[in-house]
Amino acid sequence: MTASPAAAVPDGAPAHAAPRTGRVLGHVALHLLTPLLMCLGMGLAYLSAFHAPEPNGMKVAVVGTGARVQVLAQTLKDEAGDALDVTTVATRDAAVDRLMDRDLAAAYVPSADHPKLLVAKGNSDTTATVAEGVFRTVAAGRDAVLTVTDVAPTADGDPTGQGLFFVLVTISIGSYASVAAIGAAGAALRLWTRAAIGLVTSLVVSVIGAVLAGPVFHVVDHGLTAVWAMAWLYSAGIVAIGVGLHTFLKRWTTLAMMTLFVMLNFTSSGGIFRPELQHGFFGALHAFWNGAGFVEGVRDLLYFHSGAGFGGRLASLVAWLGVGLLVLAAADRTERRARRAAAPAALPTAEERDAEEEVGEAVAA
Repeated sequence: MTASPAAAVPDGAPAHAAPRTGRVLGHVALHLLTPLLMCLGMGLAYLSAFHAPEPNGMKVAVVGTGARVQVLAQTLKDEAGDALDVTTVATRDAAVDRLMDRDLAAAYVPSADHPKLLVAKGNSDTTATVAEGVFRTVAAGRDAVLTVTDVAPTADGDPTGQGLFFVLVTISIGSYASVAAIGAAGAALRLWTRAAIGLVTSLVVSVIGAVLAGPVFHVVDHGLTAVWAMAWLYSAGIVAIGVGLHTFLKRWTTLAMMTLFVMLNFTSSGGIFRPELQHGFFGALHAFWNGAGFVEGVRDLLYFHSGAGFGGRLASLVAWLGVGLLVLAAADRTERRARRAAAPAALPTAEERDAEEEVGEAVAA
């Protein structure tokens, strides 16, 4: 007797079970590609940006005039090489002005017995710490004790000066995670409806960030309304870009958002290390990326009365929102075309229906 095809499959499983399992495994592997690429990207970005911070063209000054000051400055420059960019300033007041303009990392006031170092921790605590280490070595070489003065201290609730970075992380995660939710749950909605939901969502995210930064953890002790407004602007830019990109990238949107607003964003924001402690790529991104726009803009606003470049940082956040609006416009055009292509053929006119009926009657006859 000839065995039936089903009998050839062990354990009574249907004949198509193995191919179906293979397809499912392939489907799982394809979906695992996103988190694995995130893992690789996060590792490459964070380790390359943060694993070995060292001075790179860090601007410092020696305060004073005369041959001894010039010799000291030149000696520092020769010994440090590319690590330090050493200049001189004539007076302590001039040095403070440059620190408050965020044009210097530190200024050294030499003295035989009591040298002083001026820093601005509101600019970056890590930069100030590295500069302090450099000049403590200089002072120790002259058997002197260095006194450090901070001309731009941070809030009491942010002694390390890195609290603003974690506010950035909070707002960023709320923003790009909202894009995934809007894309999944609001797929049936029109593009500009989804964008409006995103705008409201970014408002909520910014309020959460501001409340945590202000009354809860006191990272921001004044100017909270302005910080909230910048947070909303920052969040709205991310959400606008994400909602627009979802039209084109679909399930790859999350990976794109992680790349843009985590991997490249956090590492170039200056929240942990500013460009003077980084090399090349991330330092270059710091000039225009939106995370740097938020962190450095808030620092300008809170700690530097002259503004110290606040207008440029605010403009960068506006520009990112503008990019988001352009992406939304492109997505809306694409979705409109797709709807027209998928729409059923237009209903026939009355004349066309009469002609069809006449043809039908003729055929029937």
